[in-house]
Amino acid sequence: MNWLNYHHLQYFWVVAREGGISAASQKLRLAPSTLSAQIQQLEDACGHALFHRTGRRLVLTDIGQMALEYADEIFGLGRELMDVFQGRSSDRVTRRIHIGVTDVVPKLVALKLLEPLLSTETKLHIICRHDRTDRLLAELAIHHLDVVITDEPVGPDASVRVFNHQLGECELHVFGKSALASAVTKQFPISLQEKPFLVPTAGTSTRKRLDDWFESNDIRPRIIGEFDDSALMKEFGQAGAGFFVSPSVIADDIVRQYGVDDVGPLPGLHEKYYVVSTERTLKHPGVVALTNEARNRVF
Repeated sequence: MNWLNYHHLQYFWVVAREGGISAASQKLRLAPSTLSAQIQQLEDACGHALFHRTGRRLVLTDIGQMALEYADEIFGLGRELMDVFQGRSSDRVTRRIHIGVTDVVPKLVALKLLEPLLSTETKLHIICRHDRTDRLLAELAIHHLDVVITDEPVGPDASVRVFNHQLGECELHVFGKSALASAVTKQFPISLQEKPFLVPTAGTSTRKRLDDWFESNDIRPRIIGEFDDSALMKEFGQAGAGFFVSPSVIADDIVRQYGVDDVGPLPGLHEKYYVVSTERTLKHPGVVALTNEARNRVF
């Protein structure tokens, strides 16, 4: 069995956090040559380069970034253990929860779902990843994540055997600056015909449902922008570039944060949210709390 040399890991951790050998050597009070040799031994042991050099800077490789995430957890747990030894465990975080949020879920929705877990009563330490669905599912498959939050269920043809747990659903509302909104209030939503619209990029579940809704209602807005980042789309909406849709569950937040009007719902058009896990029955107390809060309060 190959054992991890935790001294080497600590040296790597400090180099990564300090941004280079020179700064880390001063912090650790080690000669730069000694520190470089220790990092090289760790790379030899794991069989991968952890840094690559860009000019005078050391930049983490993909494997190095993953190693840093593990090192953060390992040494974070070490600090917690020392707190226990020294009798300072009363405020100790009792459980960590690793949550993936797919890049199509609006950040305000993610905040609404995760906010209850930040309560001091839960004593949870949240580690949140934001990425594409396929990458998060790969992390879920090897148990680097406890759950993934997404806006559509994972199909049976996925390479990972997972279970979908619906959190809830809500309407999709149309938002826009007052100057735009005032022109469509009468006969809404038919009045959206030929009006400027900002939409998610093709391939997302929201875009498909939106296109289908416009098609079935024979409404043709003028699409002037497509965005893979919902926050950026809202920024354009805030600037008055066009209308956009967003879940009703965050309607008040959008009106307050972006200074737009809530024009109203698109009848029959809903957004659903799920947690995806490798377990048929959710067991992690943080995941159970997340689903209960979402079902009972958020939606």
